[in-house]
Amino acid sequence: MRLALSLAVAALALTASGCSSTVCCAPDSVDLASRALALTQDALVVDTHIDVPYRLRESPDDISGPTDSGDFDHPRAVAGGLDVAFMSIYIPASYQETGGARALADSLIDGVEAIAEAAPDQFAVVRSVDDVARLRDEGRVLLALGMENGAPVEGDLRNLRHFRDRGIRYVTLTHSRDNEISDSSYDDAGTHGGLSDFGRDVVREMNRLGIMVDVSHISDAAFDDVMEVTAAPVIASHSSARHFTPGFERNLDDARIRRLAENGGVLQINFGSTFLLKRVQDDRDALRARLADALEAEGLDPDSDEGRAFAADFNRENPLRLAEVTDVADHIDHVVGLVGIDHVGLGSDYDGVGPTLPVGLEDVSTYPNLTAELLRRGYSEADIRKVLGENVMRVWREVEAMAEE
Repeated sequence: MRLALSLAVAALALTASGCSSTVCCAPDSVDLASRALALTQDALVVDTHIDVPYRLRESPDDISGPTDSGDFDHPRAVAGGLDVAFMSIYIPASYQETGGARALADSLIDGVEAIAEAAPDQFAVVRSVDDVARLRDEGRVLLALGMENGAPVEGDLRNLRHFRDRGIRYVTLTHSRDNEISDSSYDDAGTHGGLSDFGRDVVREMNRLGIMVDVSHISDAAFDDVMEVTAAPVIASHSSARHFTPGFERNLDDARIRRLAENGGVLQINFGSTFLLKRVQDDRDALRARLADALEAEGLDPDSDEGRAFAADFNRENPLRLAEVTDVADHIDHVVGLVGIDHVGLGSDYDGVGPTLPVGLEDVSTYPNLTAELLRRGYSEADIRKVLGENVMRVWREVEAMAEE
């Protein structure tokens, strides 16, 4: 069924890559796009971070059919060859102060289950590697669950079992601020100097229960503590290589990429342009400063309706110069050069990084564009299959096996 769409999706892939000239669309380019499409459709494609649940909480939509909003719906996922989409159960850091984190997590999980129940021919929720093998078929997208922020544990290890039973298969230990488990890469407080004592217990319990530990968002010191505590391989579900973004602790530096590989883990590359290039971060900061100056000159409150309208016009007239597919491939190259092909995958952050997605990777229909770039760089089909999904499935399988033991 998917390959019957080959010509249409190949045209989409070329268009999304900006292929509009006779040079770009030469026969060799068309052949490469066709090979990439066929390989992506045949391979097991796993994206470990897609922020659909919280997006639908804010703006309900029917993603079983085509939509005009967001980066994910069923038709686009099928066009892109996506097999397993980890739905992010995202808990804003504010819930650490207000309470209600566990209740919000449960409600978001309910929402994912409702998506699959309402459209069983389009979606199915999976809880294990065996589920993926059993339920994968043409035309159906499998929804796995990852919790972004460990705040719903709420100081009680029994809540980890609760969420394991509800289908959560990885937990990002914290998010934008330090929590009771771990320090955050975005927070300067350094509350625990890494993991808390409770955080160490959380990691051990996740190993025991078969929940993957996710080191995205945590501080360098917390990463180092995780490596000392965990007996199972871990993932970075949506991070990139700090080599390209010096000083950006949210990405992993080379030493920690090597440590992740020694642990048997995998770095899932985030597609957000600010994760990919220091130049984009600098341009964003400069545009923000210009906007602040312009608002002040106009005497506008940024939080007023007039201020927001002014900002929208400003951003429309001054678009951020984004990264491209080649920049994502550069991050993959860097990880492969450091630690080999077995420790890198895809964690796009679709629906989570807003308008900063690279040219050619604008939504879940565009994975074949990345496959085409990797083919162009000389990656073998076997190695590309590892990047598209086999590497993270290996980690998931090993975490399950360790829990069974």
